Amino acid sequence: MLDKYTLKLRQSMPLRDKIRFTQRRVNEWIDHFGVNGCYVSFSGGKDSTVLLHVVRELYPDIEAVFVDTGLEYPEIRSFVKAFDNVTILRPEMRFDKVLEKYGYPIVSKEVSECIDQARKALMTGKYPYRLAKLMGTAKDKDGNKSMYNQEKWKFLLDAPFKISNKCCNVMKKKPAHEYHKKTGKVPFIATMASESKRREQKYLQSGCNGFKNKIPTSTPIAFWTEQDVLQYIYENNLPIASVYGEVIKGDKYYTTGCQRTGCMFCGYGCHLDKYPNRFQRLAETHPKQYDYIINTLGMGKVLDFINVEYKPNIDKG
Repeated sequence: MLDKYTLKLRQSMPLRDKIRFTQRRVNEWIDHFGVNGCYVSFSGGKDSTVLLHVVRELYPDIEAVFVDTGLEYPEIRSFVKAFDNVTILRPEMRFDKVLEKYGYPIVSKEVSECIDQARKALMTGKYPYRLAKLMGTAKDKDGNKSMYNQEKWKFLLDAPFKISNKCCNVMKKKPAHEYHKKTGKVPFIATMASESKRREQKYLQSGCNGFKNKIPTSTPIAFWTEQDVLQYIYENNLPIASVYGEVIKGDKYYTTGCQRTGCMFCGYGCHLDKYPNRFQRLAETHPKQYDYIINTLGMGKVLDFINVEYKPNIDKG
């Protein structure tokens, strides 16, 4: 298991050294499983675009796999289909049925899971630790207040709609797991430790190459940062989906369009977005999808409950 100091050292390396480090991890993975035993999980987002480029620079014939949930930006889907050797998977369940059965993904995966299981704790007595986290009474191993408490969000227990973290599992992970069962192939995935505490913890446990994971998984750019990804795109003049706009170099690298893509519907982190947030931008750029998400799928009532503005052209003053 790695320590946080080692992770910080790796994250602070210059990009050229990170690329060499990543290439070594990719080679180790291919040496173990073979090119035909691996694939690159390709979402069409900028992170996985960089990963696919890094891996195909070494192994041009490696397969890419895209899970088409139906909720990606149309520009993302078009971008993915322009690549060679891409296998397209689809989930068994429609997204509206996922919301109906499990609930809405909001705030973060950790908070959504905590709300879902805390509600079950109130009804059945199961998952008492999740309820304690929401109440702010969970303790760490030393008997101190847990740093993972989520009392800020305990008001969501009374929300008049379902909340859960199941959406990603059903729409993305399950099709990928089924593909693994069918083919035996193992993935390269473009997740980064800087994205969340959960992903940081996974990296500290397994490093880049999780040979001992239930499904062996390689995350060879896990120690990169958002700035590394943008710098790589900029310096390599790498094409990315048009929804991002261009990558510009200023005091920092940034995109002129969307900062993140993923599912257009996703509510994770929306309370942290600066104006205009993802839904306000969507109203301007993709009004048809905006109407479907806010009205047909009911995201408007969810955003109202957590006090996140979603209507365009609001008066900030």
